[in-house]
Amino acid sequence: MTTLSAPKRAWWKESSVYQIYPSSFEDSNGDGLGDIPGITSKLDYIKALGIDIVWVCPIYKSPQVDMGYDISDYKDIHAPYGTLEDVDELIKGCHERGMKFVMDLVVNHTSDQHKWFQEAKSSKDSPYRDYYMWKKPKYDSAGKRQPPNNWAAAWGGSAWEYDEASDEYYLHIFAPEQPDLNWENPKVRAAVHDIVRFWLDKGVDGFRMDVINFISKVPGLPDAEITRPDTEFQSGMKYFACGPRLHEYLLALGKILKEYDAFSVGEMPGVEDPKDILDAVGFDRGELNMIFHFEIVDMDIGDKGKFSPRKWEMSTLKRIVNKWQNFMIDNDGWNALYLENHDQSRTVSRWGSDLPEYRVVSAKMFATFMALQSGTVFVYQGQEMGMINVPLERDISEYRDLETLNAWRDMMAEFPDDEELHRITKREINLKSRDNARTPMQWSDEPHAGFSTVTPWQRENESYTSINAASQVGVSNSVFEYWASILRLRKTHKDIFIYGSYKMLDVENNDVFVYTRTFGKETVLVVANFRAENVQWTLPKGVKLAKEGVLVSSYGGVMEMEGVLSLRPFEAFATFVV
Repeated sequence: MTTLSAPKRAWWKESSVYQIYPSSFEDSNGDGLGDIPGITSKLDYIKALGIDIVWVCPIYKSPQVDMGYDISDYKDIHAPYGTLEDVDELIKGCHERGMKFVMDLVVNHTSDQHKWFQEAKSSKDSPYRDYYMWKKPKYDSAGKRQPPNNWAAAWGGSAWEYDEASDEYYLHIFAPEQPDLNWENPKVRAAVHDIVRFWLDKGVDGFRMDVINFISKVPGLPDAEITRPDTEFQSGMKYFACGPRLHEYLLALGKILKEYDAFSVGEMPGVEDPKDILDAVGFDRGELNMIFHFEIVDMDIGDKGKFSPRKWEMSTLKRIVNKWQNFMIDNDGWNALYLENHDQSRTVSRWGSDLPEYRVVSAKMFATFMALQSGTVFVYQGQEMGMINVPLERDISEYRDLETLNAWRDMMAEFPDDEELHRITKREINLKSRDNARTPMQWSDEPHAGFSTVTPWQRENESYTSINAASQVGVSNSVFEYWASILRLRKTHKDIFIYGSYKMLDVENNDVFVYTRTFGKETVLVVANFRAENVQWTLPKGVKLAKEGVLVSSYGGVMEMEGVLSLRPFEAFATFVV
């Protein structure tokens, strides 16, 4: 159990964040694509949920190879989304409602259309050449040209792209159109600092930093060990996640952010050692406020990549949550609490049940389980109304995500006749594809889910007729209003839920997730039944439910007799105990 000295209070610890994927949020001008004025028009909806910080995924100028995570101009806006003036209006709208506005900062890589890369590619003597990472080819025993090392790109193939004109390769951990910046070059660091100040001076309140732990690589970029003998290229994560100069670079960014009292959350894939992360998020370190780790969202990924199966286990979830809750509280760090984002599918479908009879209680259970832990809560658009994955019947041709399409293409090329593998992969894509999070926001049961008056850039999820904002806002017992009550609870009892200690109970139970939050003499018990059936759970010795102590309940009450709780399918609640 964690114990506390006087808590170190901060506004960002007490905040709840709402993440927006701009192309799929709200189309204001009838072109089928979400835009910035569309976001501004929905700020009252976000405020009604109880949100403090609005985070918008990249809206910068971009060729959109990776949905805006390939930036060609950091100081301009992708024209279909709007203008710099539209961003000013959005910032103003947030601030007028007492909310802060956070942007996505993508500075591990740029677009290959960025002027820096265009210049870098034009000549080996270009002053921008060293803004990126170039290396000479290797040659095998037969004299055939090979990439400089065996690193795999995130979505298949080599992490190196050959440039014939200079007879050199450049590094791209993601798509070939996303060349990695060379942070060893002080001019790159100065340029990034300039971008950060540009937006903070415009009134932006902070940044979510994309794959920020990739910015420092191990010198020499050595070959990765062979962990997947079935593939030509191997994960180089060991050499580009948390490199030797990472904390130096983060400290320099942190100094700028501190000047503006700005918010920061870093995305850090491939990091499982809490000590690595504590160096980045320790309260007095001056680097980042918090980070996103990937352990929960990776727990159902098989040995052969994202779209290979693995049954997730409650014991795994409990180990992960317990580790991060206790470690961060004990060491003055801070957690970013999330289950969904633009890169993850819908929680209800992935880990709960999206059957009509269970969908609502399943969504409420996940809200209770996650949002009453210690950390800053992140809600992804649609999560607050219990949106679900696209139907299994949806054809691969209707998917838009590069990661999904590349995985399907590679699998079909290698195993064209393995129908069982095709079936399994299609099921896993349905379960875990990023497209599940990127279908249009479901505002109403009108055509195209009320998102647009025309056919959207990505087909809407057919579930919009029964799952939509219009049918939930202001409607008691809806998922939206349940989420709003949870976020209110965090504020009305902030000492307990923000600054309180954490203790997991009944660790060995494979059906029920139970923990307590304690501050001073007050203790709240949080119970979540992860199963689609009735489960009985016995209160620990010496623990009793406080009379009229229930703070929130997914079923509107708690069934208890002589210390035994009768939990209904996906039931969850929080109650004071004595």
